[in-house]
Amino acid sequence: MPRTMSVSDSILIRTDPSLVYEQLSDPTAMGRWSPENRGARVLGVHSGAYVGMVFEGRNKRGSFRWTTRCTVTAAEPGVRFAFRVHAIGARRPRLRAPIALWEYHFEAVDGATRVTETWTDHRRAWPDFLADSFDRVATRGQTFAEFQRGNIRTTLNRLKAVLEQDAGLAPEDSHGE
Repeated sequence: MPRTMSVSDSILIRTDPSLVYEQLSDPTAMGRWSPENRGARVLGVHSGAYVGMVFEGRNKRGSFRWTTRCTVTAAEPGVRFAFRVHAIGARRPRLRAPIALWEYHFEAVDGATRVTETWTDHRRAWPDFLADSFDRVATRGQTFAEFQRGNIRTTLNRLKAVLEQDAGLAPEDSHGE
């Protein structure tokens, strides 16, 4: 069976799309939401997200730690933020190859924002059997699509909890749509 190359999920957050965009488009803050990311360092100018901005993300899964190099591919305030992951390594991202694309879409819905997070596997040159074997070792038994589906849900739930708490709103059901 061919592997799933993209997964996404959405959540409603009771705040303005521009505020959600502001939070998610700052790679140095991603560690607040993501179950794997531990923050990032922007290379060059860091005065808000812009297409072409490069950053290195620090990540951790269990005892494994790694760094990725990413480039912002979309920076439309209140609408869309995206970046591609194109290098990876233990301490420094030395191995250059297409890895993944992460996208966030923001849609105003009745005084709230529907946030959709999407992960797309860019390892298209990898044969499915090789990707499946690697994925199951790296995730302790899952494909990356299954694993990322869980990471996306965790990220969206954390984002919702923090932004609504910061806005002084009472918690509500955090399940997707």
